[in-house]
Amino acid sequence: MSGLWPIFRRELFSFFVTPLAWVVTTAFLVIQGLHFYLVLSHYATLQLQGMGGAGPVEMFFGQTVFLYLPLLFFCPALTMRLFAEERRSGTIEPLLTAPVTSTAVVLGKYLAVVVAYVGMWLPTLVFVWTASSVGRVDHNVVGSSYLAVIAIGAGYLAIGTLTSAVTKSQLSAAIMSIMALIALFMLGIGEFILPEGIGRDLCGYVSVWGQMNDFSRGVVDSRRLVFDATCVLLPLFVTVRVVDSWRQE
Repeated sequence: MSGLWPIFRRELFSFFVTPLAWVVTTAFLVIQGLHFYLVLSHYATLQLQGMGGAGPVEMFFGQTVFLYLPLLFFCPALTMRLFAEERRSGTIEPLLTAPVTSTAVVLGKYLAVVVAYVGMWLPTLVFVWTASSVGRVDHNVVGSSYLAVIAIGAGYLAIGTLTSAVTKSQLSAAIMSIMALIALFMLGIGEFILPEGIGRDLCGYVSVWGQMNDFSRGVVDSRRLVFDATCVLLPLFVTVRVVDSWRQE
């Protein structure tokens, strides 16, 4: 796939030399740090009261909305500039006339932002290490939990990549991405409010809450991974078609 690696390096470098990456990463870690502190405090209270229940890692990844809600805003912040800014400034033209495929352009940019997203999560391993000092930590649970947040984030980033490609405004790209992710999140809530039936089963299948609840207990459901893969492949396929249309203009 000609040109993928140079585009990947270029995008990753340009991302980390701008304040955006550091602002987003700092805000994310502050929020998750406060989230972990609340989880740990709640876990300690339960232990003092002689109550059992989930361990701190399971509680952190699977039993509060504070893990998922920031992703609805941070993922669009990471992707909003991928194509929108280049189209606005005109720097996309030399890239489209270079001997690189549309697929390489899209994947190079997308993989760069996925690496940045994974980099945001790496410091949270300190939380796991801290949790191991106050309670039991199942490494299988840790692995499946991080698999879930990466798989979910990969889908969110793919959706953000698509919205960035259909507009020249970073703000519009972010808003469209946020709206799409909130709609997807709200659809998943249907598993808690709909009566038993196909509708409830469908909502449960796409529920990020349900996925994190399962994976945080070490239950890896391949059906959910298939859905995550669909959320990655379908938006990226459409984005490639969008980029192809630019070249035909």
